[in-house]
Order: sequence, then C-alpha cells, then structure tokens
Amino acid sequence: MKFSTQVAFVSALLFAVPAWPAEDDVQQLKQQLQQMQADFEKSRQQQQQQIDALARKLAELTGPPATTVAAKSEPAGSLEQELAAELTPTAPPTRTDTAPAAPVAATRPGSAYMNISYGAVLDAGWSSVADPSAQLQLGDHDPIKRGLALRNAEIAVDGAIDPYFKGFSNIVLKLDKNNETAIELEESFLQSTSLPANLQLKAGQYFASFGRQNPMHPHTWSFADAPLILNRTFGPDGLRGLGAQLSWLAPTPFYSEFFLSIMDGQGGTAFSFRNTGEPDANGVSRFAGRATLDRTLRGAQDLLIVPRVATSFELSDTQTVLAGLSAAFGPNDTGPHARTAVYGADLYWKWKPANATQGFPYLAWQTEALYRRLEAAADPLALLPAETLRDYGFYTQLVYGFMPRWNAGLRVDYVSGNTGAFDASDPFRGERYRFSPELTFLPSEFSKVRLQYNFDHGASFGSANSIWMQLEFGLGAHAAHKY
Repeated sequence: MKFSTQVAFVSALLFAVPAWPAEDDVQQLKQQLQQMQADFEKSRQQQQQQIDALARKLAELTGPPATTVAAKSEPAGSLEQELAAELTPTAPPTRTDTAPAAPVAATRPGSAYMNISYGAVLDAGWSSVADPSAQLQLGDHDPIKRGLALRNAEIAVDGAIDPYFKGFSNIVLKLDKNNETAIELEESFLQSTSLPANLQLKAGQYFASFGRQNPMHPHTWSFADAPLILNRTFGPDGLRGLGAQLSWLAPTPFYSEFFLSIMDGQGGTAFSFRNTGEPDANGVSRFAGRATLDRTLRGAQDLLIVPRVATSFELSDTQTVLAGLSAAFGPNDTGPHARTAVYGADLYWKWKPANATQGFPYLAWQTEALYRRLEAAADPLALLPAETLRDYGFYTQLVYGFMPRWNAGLRVDYVSGNTGAFDASDPFRGERYRFSPELTFLPSEFSKVRLQYNFDHGASFGSANSIWMQLEFGLGAHAAHKY
C-alpha cells in the first residue's frame, strides 16, 4: 500500500471515531496504526533492497564497480536496455519523467531525495624528474610530486529539486605541492526531468559534453592521470564552465543523442578560449607567449559553443560500441578578433561474456583523437607574429577486468603540433608521447587501489620515468556519472 494511501486511510479512520470513544476502540486503532507503520517500514526496506540490487547490476553491466546508488546511465545497447526494462516493466524506457497531472503543492513531494557523499583520491609515488608538475603531470588532479599528494577530495550533493528538476553540486578540495589547501566549485547545475519530446535541459556550472573523458570525475578514471591531448587542448581543469545545454534523445532503434552547449567560455577552465593565461616575471598575463587582453562579452559571437552527437549499438550479444563526434568554437584572449576551434572523435567498445560474474571478466577499449586550431594574434613587444597554432593527438587505452575486483590496463598517449614562433619550453606545446600500464584492485565499490607506471618522452625534457600509487575511498551514496 502506498504511503499516501495509508495516510488517507488512517485519516478516514480517525475522523470516523466518535468524540468519546470506548477504551477498546482506542486500543484497536492504536494496534491498526502500529501494524500499518510496521507494514510501511517493511515495504520501504524491500524497495531499498531492490534499488540497491539494480544499482549493483547497473555497475556490473556498465563497467567496474563504482560508488553510485541509482542513476541514469548513458545508453549503450541491449545490456542497458535490459536494466531499463526491469526498472519500467510496463512501458518502454524514455528520456524524461512523467509530469504530475495535478497541480503540485508548494512543499516538496514525498519522493524528493538528497544524497550527500564524500570521496578522496590520494597519491604516492616517485619520478625521475624532481618536479613532475612542471612538465610531466599537467592535469589539475594528476599526481604532482614525489612522495605523498592529495589532489582530489570531493564533497558532492545531489537530489530532486521538485517534480521538474534535479540538481547536482560538488566542491573539490586539493593540496598543492606545499600541502596548502585550495578549493573550487567544480560543478553546480540543475537538470530537467519532465520536458517533452525526449528533450533535457542542463544549466549552471558543469563539464562540457565533449568526448568521453572530459565529463568524467577523477574517481571514474581508468588511469591515475588525465590523457595528454586533453591537457593540451583543455588545460589542467578540463573544459567546464557556466552555461546551458540542451540535449535530445532521438527516437531511433539504437541510442542516438544530440547535445548543444552555450557556455560563458571564460577563465582557466576555458583554457583555449577566453583565458588570460598566467602572469610572467613582470606580472603580464600571457597565453601561447602573447600578452593577453581580457575580452568582454560583446555579443553571441563571444560565447563558447559546444555541439556533440553520440550513438551506440550492439555488435553482438556480448559486444557494445559507443561513438561520438564533438566540437568547441569560441574566441581567445590573444587578440580582439582571435578565435579557437577544437574538434574531437571518440570510440568506446566493450566485451562482456554472457556468463560474467559480478561484471567480470570484461574487456574495454577507449580512444579519443582531438585537433585544435588556435588563432594567435601578433605581439610586437614579444616579437611574436600573428600565426595559427595547430595541435593534434590521441590516446588509446585497453582495460581488462580479468577477475572480480581486479583489472589491468595500458594507455598510449601522443601529442604534437606545428612549431610556432613562441617559447619552445612551453609544456603545453611540442611533440610528446607516454606509455602507461596500470593494475587496479577494488576491495569494494567504495574503495580502490591502483599502481601505475609512466614512461614519458618529450621534445623539451627528454625521457622520464614515474611510478604512482593511488588510494581512493568514498563515503555515502555518490551521485551518478556516465561510464
């Protein structure tokens, strides 16, 4: 019996009681109320057990165990459709929730929820380079020094706002090389749940839907650090910022979704766009060697536009593939009319046999290729001409879950670009490649231990060897992420 029905039933009983009830009647009503409360608690526990079981199955179907409870995952073929069928046995899976037929009261509905969680990623390791953060580990959540480091401690809150929106926010704390604490509001957005025509709206601060890895948080990465090509094009923080995104789930026999983000595109999280860069020894902000100007938002032409299309289909009963194309267009701060364009293609393939246990064994291959075209304006004082800087590269990684709670992987990175007329020591330019084998053990869905070796070679620093160990743990029901 639903809770609302129970409340109505109890209310009816109470109103039906005479003004001066007999002692037997009062006792009988108390017994009925206690029985209904016990039945309600039993029903709630059974539903929670079903939610937990489906969440575990979702983790098994979509990848290694993750700290999620219940989430909408990116469709990826018949495996996810099987889970969706269990969640909605009487209707085909849809993109949106059904809006209530009657007016909604000012108070939150009984189905509203809120999760609060905490997760941390700790690093320990050594590198043949004294300061790995200078040229090797350029990601904001990468291991950055010999010894111990903590580069990602995340407090996350997610929940239902009302029948029309859900929300997510996370605050990230991290320690720098001197163990000083820095804090950032990484994401904070609301997302619609009841738009018609399979449309969905997201608005706030969020990671742009560009490629596969950029929207992922560090605790969902398959390796200890970010791929080089993402550092090269999107900088240490990845591509994120304030904006609004509209997506449409096309009514095709297989998964097809279209995204369009319109973002502010300003600051360090918009690395290749309206980013003033870092100050030099004289306090002048520079990017790509040029003194930058802080471009104001003059109109729509100064916004950052990020389109994406993604599709998924099954190759067989045990194989699923997901492919996507992405782009990002916007101005940059090297000149009043300078612009940047980034293009990307991504591919994800997964094999999991029909007799898999706890999601193992599995084999997953993921690869992305990106190309950046940055118009760099002239800087006469620095003797730098106007030129177009082109960067390109890829990473490809293979992860094998060979037995429950264990996986091993290998990633290969390569980045390069045209020479350019600026400082050749810029760590975000020049040819470079990296090989990264890793071994991961997952004691449970709330903890992870990883060992990774990196061999780096770059035109500006030669060869370097590094070994990193990561320990990750999570508290609470972490918010959902795409896998």
